[in-house]
Amino acid sequence: MRAIIVEDEPLSVEELIVSLREVAPDIEVVATAGTIAEAERVIESTPHDLLFMDIRLGDGKSFDIFNRTKVSAPVIFITAYDNYALKAFENQGIDYLLKPFGEEDLRRAISKLGLLTGVAQPSASTPTPSRPSYQERFLVHMGARMRSVTVCEVAYFLSEGKYLHLITHDNKDYIVDKSLSEMSEKLSPDTFFRINRRLIISFESIQEMIRYSGSRIKVILHPSLPDGEEALVSADRVGDFRKWLNR
Repeated sequence: MRAIIVEDEPLSVEELIVSLREVAPDIEVVATAGTIAEAERVIESTPHDLLFMDIRLGDGKSFDIFNRTKVSAPVIFITAYDNYALKAFENQGIDYLLKPFGEEDLRRAISKLGLLTGVAQPSASTPTPSRPSYQERFLVHMGARMRSVTVCEVAYFLSEGKYLHLITHDNKDYIVDKSLSEMSEKLSPDTFFRINRRLIISFESIQEMIRYSGSRIKVILHPSLPDGEEALVSADRVGDFRKWLNR
């Protein structure tokens, strides 16, 4: 399946391409456009089956594209604003994703293509791979720069307020655009374990474990948590944590 991305922020384009590789590797991004005029030319000249459109572009709103050229492919709108949903669905929209969105949101939106095109989506009777696919790299931002961090570099993920920190074994701290719950679905349970509501740790980050307050467990991590915070396994997770360590 061929897709065009209409988005005026290069970092957002790159993030969407990376997410599509994980969520729907059969979708090929054949072109991108950053303005209404450029989108008009690309849509008319490039064969495609799907459009991803930001709504606010540098030279207007992407709805203007529909007045300038024929858009026949389904559109997944991606925007930071929640007040355009009705108009989006009036203009070929099959879904409306609010930034920042997770890969599960993107997967759900793409699955709607099956209802529109008649292509069967996986069901209970459809064979599925025996082993799930887990994330191997994480795109992180450092101001205007970007870096891809491999999963083997990750010591732990720490949730602080609305931010999720990725901490590497060499104590580098990056912000990841996901929630802790979303991240836990992307990580291999062979390597990572969520010990409490704020912390997912890798096995390699564990230096020592200490009995703490009855049946609970205190985990000594490297690198250590900021401000002397303790890594405590929640009481309701201790049993599963012991099984994870003893597999």
